[in-house]
Amino acid sequence: MRKGMSRWIIVGSVASLALAACGSDEPADTAATSVADGETSAAPVSNACPVEGCMITIVDAVAEGDEIAVTWETNFVPDVSKNHIHIYWDIYTADQVTADAEARGEQQGEWVPTADVPTYVTESAVSVSERGDSTTLCATAGDRDHIVIDSSIVSCFDVSDLLS
Repeated sequence: MRKGMSRWIIVGSVASLALAACGSDEPADTAATSVADGETSAAPVSNACPVEGCMITIVDAVAEGDEIAVTWETNFVPDVSKNHIHIYWDIYTADQVTADAEARGEQQGEWVPTADVPTYVTESAVSVSERGDSTTLCATAGDRDHIVIDSSIVSCFDVSDLLS
């Protein structure tokens, strides 16, 4: 075994245990893959949230007919029956697009749960026709019960140039 390689095996094993323990009952397939020069692959391989939390980053949006196709990256593998994405217009906050909003004293918002990666086309509650005056789409992670996992982890994207 190459010098230093055992360190990556141990780090990968510890990370795998940590990932399997948070956010999902689905075991981690692989937490880290050793690559050249001691770096690790960052590709999501599990539905479990990494230690930094389940993150969605909206990277682009384009018009698709009357709707908008949103492209994003995630650090977990979304599954609507487990950890997934809540997409919504910014007329709501992440604290409102969660199944427990009213129980926590928040006004219930509208969102669409999805696992469509890398691209989602707006529809239903996030259809362009439902946006009110909003010109910004946002995304945050929700769990199997449609409760937002961490309302401080949100990605928003201005789509005003795509609206007529």
